[in-house]
This record gives sequence, C-alpha cells and structure tokens, in this order.
Amino acid sequence: MHGRAPFPVSDFFDNWVIQVRKGVIELCILRTLATRERYGYELVKELSEAPGLGLTEGTLYPLLSRLRVSGLVQTRLEESSAGPARKYYSLTPEGRRTLKTMNAFLETLNRTTATLGGTP
Repeated sequence: MHGRAPFPVSDFFDNWVIQVRKGVIELCILRTLATRERYGYELVKELSEAPGLGLTEGTLYPLLSRLRVSGLVQTRLEESSAGPARKYYSLTPEGRRTLKTMNAFLETLNRTTATLGGTP
C-alpha cells in the first residue's frame, strides 16, 4: 500500500493481507493478460499501480515463470529498435480455461463470505 494504510493496522491484519495478496496476484496476472499480450515491464507497471496488490518486479517475474512452466502463459521475443528484445506474455488456451475457473470460484467465494454471519 502507498502512504498511510486505509485500515487500522495490526500484525494479524498485515499477515492476512499478505496471504490474500498471494492468493490473488496470479489471478490478476491472468486477468490482465486475458485482454491482450503484454511485455514484462508493461505488466509490472500496470499491476504495481493497482491499489492493494503491492506488486513489484521481484514478485512478478517469478510468478510469470511459474505460470509459464504450468502451461498457463506463453512467451515470445520481439526485437526492439529502442533497446533489447522484449519478452511478451500471453495466455495459452489452458490459461484461459484456468482463468475462467478461477473467476467462477472467486465469485462463489465472494457470495459465500458475504452471507456469513447473517449480513448479506
């Protein structure tokens, strides 16, 4: 988070936020790539500006590598006249299927948590 936290901070809350972020960053990467392919720095810039994610280059690139090894993301290199070749990332068909399943699961989870404790 940037600047002052918008919520009361406690050790428990800080740890919980870290765990939630770990669970949703891969989903956010896949969602971002669902619209079009992007090169690494473009992903870093876009996702690091997303409120609440707290994403850095050091977090993104290992996750992209894991998503590639899992068959959810593919890469291609494109030469650039302005510098080194850029590595572009895009979803594979399996990545699109997995994203659809993850989105459906998250919707179910959100509905479930919204109704717990009698507060719809």
